[in-house]
Amino acid sequence: MAEQHDLEVLATGDAGASDVTPIQAGAVKKGVYVVLKGQPCKCVDVSTSKTGKHGHAKANIVGLDIFTGKKYEDVAPTSHTMYQPVVVRSEYQLIDIDAENFCSLMDDKGETREDLKLDPDNDPVHAKIKEDFEAGKQLTVVVLKAMKQEKIMQSKELNE
Repeated sequence: MAEQHDLEVLATGDAGASDVTPIQAGAVKKGVYVVLKGQPCKCVDVSTSKTGKHGHAKANIVGLDIFTGKKYEDVAPTSHTMYQPVVVRSEYQLIDIDAENFCSLMDDKGETREDLKLDPDNDPVHAKIKEDFEAGKQLTVVVLKAMKQEKIMQSKELNE
């Protein structure tokens, strides 16, 4: 029976892989993804201070939340272990948008999903996607996934 369970776990694509990987604060560079204040962020600025009389070198890290754009800052000793979120970028063809703004999306294998919602009132990218779709344009959307969060981040018109 245990073998059957293991196969089911592998078939779902979630074999217990972590949402984050460790990284030393001193190794964080501009453009790297890093977890700041519990949020997945893209590092936009890193500065380090020299060791003081009573301490270690410090890294001052500034990042933007990859989903909301909100700015987060953290200061940590350069030897401190931080975490990098595992960020997965996927493309889907937009099939439909229902009355509640849930999207029907199809991947390159022909599998569909309907669990992502647009927020056209609060997100200008989502408003543009809805407007383009309602105008009859064929769209591909980019979905970012990190730390159990997913969001449609951008779209592009299909050229057939």
